Amino acid sequence: MKDTYCKAMDAVYWLCIWIAGLAMVVMTLVIPVQVVARKWFDSGLSWPEPMALMCMIIFTFVGSAAAYRAGSHIAVTMLTDRLPPQGKYIFARIVDLLMALVALFVIVYGTDRVLFFMETGQTLADFTQIQVSWTYLPLPIGSAATLLFIIESFFFGSQHHRPIVTIGSHGGSAEDSTN
Repeated sequence: MKDTYCKAMDAVYWLCIWIAGLAMVVMTLVIPVQVVARKWFDSGLSWPEPMALMCMIIFTFVGSAAAYRAGSHIAVTMLTDRLPPQGKYIFARIVDLLMALVALFVIVYGTDRVLFFMETGQTLADFTQIQVSWTYLPLPIGSAATLLFIIESFFFGSQHHRPIVTIGSHGGSAEDSTN
């Protein structure tokens, strides 16, 4: 069961990484287009800014799921670093439960927004062929992926040490490089 779930989460993790990476690349390419258009052509294009904003939303919510699994999210560990192993374990489970509540909230809220804007049929001003509901879709999708990673962490422990997650890392902690 553990191996099957973790392998499925490996696929979700890679999907999150690729989607977030693609969003970052598109955003990085679109912003200079706006700068060049303003600077050299005295023409402010209307589409680069909303496109970059959509990419940022995708990057934020889908990328944060991958960051959670990789253990590279923001964490203040001043207190937990001083606890005995059993205390660290208990606090990690409390964090998992609290994160699950946050993920569930964003799933519910994001889904509500997606459904609301699907009903209204409202479109983006600069992209009239794209409904506003699509801009809210990364919220429930990214939060659902985060929830899956939280479940994995809760039942099987942190996965930040697995080879698929450490690809591209800098080789671990400073203590590892001194040995």
